[in-house]
Parts: sequence; C-alpha cells; structure tokens
Amino acid sequence: MEGPDPPMEGSKSTGDKLLTNTRVVRPEVKTKVLAKLPFRTGTADSAVWQGFAGSVMLTLGSFGIGWLASSSVLIRNPLFILARTTPVAVVVATVLLCVGAVLIFRAWLRLRQHLAGWGPDSAAVLKKALILWVIPMMFALPVFSRDSYAYIGQGRLMQQGLDPYTNGISALNNYFLLGPDTMWTEAPTPYGPMWLWIEHLAVMLPANSPEIALIPFRLASLAGVILLFIYVPKLAARHGFNPNRAVWLAVLNPLVLMNFVASVHNDSLMLGLVVAGIYYASAKHPVVGILLVTASIAIKPITLIALPFVGLLWAGSQAGWLRKFGLWAATLGIATALLGAMGATNGLGFGWLAALRTSGTVWHLYAPVGLFSNVAGGVVSFFGGTGSTVTSGIQTVCVVISILIVMALAFFKISPQLSTPTGETLDETQRYSQAVLRRMAWGFAAVVLLAPAIQPWYMLWLLGFFTVTGIAEGWQERLVFYLGAFFILIALSDQISVFPWIPLVLIRSVAIGVGLLGVLYVMFWDRQTRGLFMPRRAADSVTER
Repeated sequence: MEGPDPPMEGSKSTGDKLLTNTRVVRPEVKTKVLAKLPFRTGTADSAVWQGFAGSVMLTLGSFGIGWLASSSVLIRNPLFILARTTPVAVVVATVLLCVGAVLIFRAWLRLRQHLAGWGPDSAAVLKKALILWVIPMMFALPVFSRDSYAYIGQGRLMQQGLDPYTNGISALNNYFLLGPDTMWTEAPTPYGPMWLWIEHLAVMLPANSPEIALIPFRLASLAGVILLFIYVPKLAARHGFNPNRAVWLAVLNPLVLMNFVASVHNDSLMLGLVVAGIYYASAKHPVVGILLVTASIAIKPITLIALPFVGLLWAGSQAGWLRKFGLWAATLGIATALLGAMGATNGLGFGWLAALRTSGTVWHLYAPVGLFSNVAGGVVSFFGGTGSTVTSGIQTVCVVISILIVMALAFFKISPQLSTPTGETLDETQRYSQAVLRRMAWGFAAVVLLAPAIQPWYMLWLLGFFTVTGIAEGWQERLVFYLGAFFILIALSDQISVFPWIPLVLIRSVAIGVGLLGVLYVMFWDRQTRGLFMPRRAADSVTER
C-alpha cells in the first residue's frame, strides 16, 4: 500500500496522526513520498471555481442537447429554438456539455491534490465546492437520462386512477408528449410507494408544465445528496477513516453530481436514505435505521439487500444464531409492516414485487453478463436454435447466483479483523460494523456485476458503500479514477436529444471526440493530474516544475 501525500500548507504536520486511508507519513520518509507526487500549482479555491465553471458549462450545454418533453413551452422560446434547431448551436452545446463535464472531473482531482492532508480546514472547502457545483446543475435540462420524464408519466397514471404496477405509461393519451424513453413506456413501474407519492405530487402542481413537474424530483435528488453529505462522513469516521476524504470521494465525485443532480435520478434519495439508515443501525439505533432503510426500499426496492445486514448490526458481534434469526425476523417484520401500511394507503399493496419480476431488454457491452449472454444467444440463433431462451436463461442463472452470494455474505460468520490505516484502535462494535458493511458492499457489488445492464449510477451505490468501509489510496483510489473517467465518457456519448433533421451521428461523434480527448488529456498529458493515474510519471511532473 502506498503512503499518502504529505500535507499541504495550512494542514497538520506529517508527524500528526491524520485519519487518512493509508499509513501516516513519517518525517523520515517525507522526501521519498514527495518524489511520487503530481505537480501542483494554484490553490484549492481555484479548483472549486474551476468546477463551478464546468457546472455552468454543462448546464448551458444541456439547453441544446438535454431532454425536453414535446409538450414543453420552452420549445417555443426563441433562445431554445436557436439552441436546439440550429446545427452549429447544437454542436456548440455539445462541446460545452463535454468540456464542462471534463472540467468538473479535473477540478475534483485537483481538490484531492490540494487537500491531500484532509485536515479539519478541508471541510469548509468541500462544502463550498458542493454548493457551487450543484447550484448550476439544478437548473439544467435532464441530461444523460430521461427517466425523470418517465416519473411524470407514472405520476399521471396515479392521477388518473390507473395502477402503475400493471400499466405502462403507454396507457395514457398522448403519452409521447411527456418525453419518456419509448423503451420503457410498456413496462410497469419498478419503484416503491414513497416514490409514487412524489410522482403523484409532481403532476398535481398548478402549472401544467413538465419543467414545473420536475421540481419535486430535483428537490428529492438534492435531498439525497445532502443526506450523503451528512452521513457518509459520519460512517467513515465511525470506522476510523477520514470523513473529509470520504466526502470528496463519494459525494463530490463528478459521477455522483452528474447522475444524481443533472440527470434527476431517484437513486440519489434511495442511496441517501439507505446510508443514513445503516449509520443509525451501526450506532445502536436499529429501529431508526430500519425505518430509514425501509424508506429507501419504498423509493427503489433494490435496497432490500441491506435489510439482512441491518439485522446483523442489530444483533451485534457476539450474537448466536437464535438471536440473529430473531432479529432478522424483527427487521423484516418492521419493514414489511411499514411497506404494507404504505401500500394500503395508496391502494396498491405490494404491487411493486410483481413489477420487479419484469424482465428487462437492456444490456450493455461493458456488462460481462450482458455481453456473454447475448453473444451466446446470438451463436445459438446462428445455428438455428432459440437464442432468446439461452440469453434469458443465462441472465436468470446470474440473478440467482447474485442472490445466493448475498445470502452467503449475510450467513457466513463475520470476523471483524479489518483495521484503520492509521493503526488507530477501534472498539469491537466499530470493527464489527465495518466488517458487516463491507460484506453488504460486496453483496451490492455481486448484484450489480452479475446484471446484464450496468448503468453509471449503479456504480455509485458501490462507491458509497465501499467508501464508508475504506477505499485506500494507491490502486484502489486509482481504480475509482479510471472507472470515473470511463463512466463519464459513457454518459457523454449515450443519451443525446436532437431534432430529427440534425444528424445524430454527427452530434454523437462530436460528444465522443471532445469527451475522449478531454478525459485522455486529464489522464495522460496534463502535468498537474496525470500522476494520479500513472504514479511513475508523478516524479517526472515534480521534476518538470
């Protein structure tokens, strides 16, 4: 494991025991560590404002290629007409969006360099960065995804007394004017009762405008980010890790802000609630923890995975099987009763369970199961067989395997042997909490990695859970950097909204070209950041200074 960067000016001396995710740098090795550091100029404040500029550019770019409903009044606005119907303006918007995303990514990396000591003074810088980077995105048109327009359609189903667990958005008259992805218009709603209430509230707002209806979803996404900002550092500190570094890694991460705030995803509130819940469960407030995790399930039921691990936290490290099974039953009972009450209130019961069984048709080339199952199915079809059966069969087997892995992680004996990077002594409860939550993180990882589709925001679940149980500097942190670069490129090149007379191939090529050049520059040519991706070049960067 590599040693950390030495503190920057204004932080504590290297002799202090800072809570970093690696060993403390001793004075006698300071010179050796310095030789590994990337070149630094400027201040943390300059990185904050660089990220703000990137956020503004991303927002401006969204006006040209972000998602707008066909019924939006903005389409008739002269400025939006210019931005969205003129090929040159659309190209400029694409460049703005991509450069803005790359600037945020670079600013985030520069913060890591300037705040390498992660002293108490870094908390104010991180808070300022979060505020300045989020505010512009709150005014962006949805980018990288148009799920928010599907939320509006599902709210309309509720408004018209239709069951969203058995009806797709296509049951609405002129549903296409709402702007949802046509791929999902026939599918039932896979969300829980609490999210349905938010969707219903959104379409009840006075103005009959999709943009007004998006406001509750934006506020819900913001609430999720705020919950992460509060509880990620609390959980990290509880496990002996620096809370400020945890905020930088799992909250200020560009993927988090772009996919939760700019894309207006309900995963933000789901993740914020489950992180808050596991914090209280680990802090010996199990009922509060169960209520918050249940609220998360009522947003998006994937967090059902967290319930058995919340039960383990409640049982404690010395619990026998009788106590474990008893508290697992109590955990499930409380969650079921609360979800049942919600279902009775909206009259839909546990309809979301049936919706969860709806097979998806989306798969990604970079998802191992998606690639393998579809290639296998294609080969079988080529030789005259039923390829779709093979594809769905492989995917079903992988789902079953992921469930078995989660069960095994919950049932196998947990030995709390993890330790803090500083060697700080934690009590048994803290070490047990760290071990349980690391098991939970691997459970979510199994579900994500064995799925045929891996959306960029799925990776954010794993980022949050692994951060609060320890992502070390060195190769683990670099893996986050590389994955961040990859999924930023995926987002920039994926969902782009342009009018039919503007060549989509051209706009997508511009997005891929600008995004790829920007990310590669940050990774391999920028003297100030390339050492974070290639440690061997960090010493060259210092020499160049």
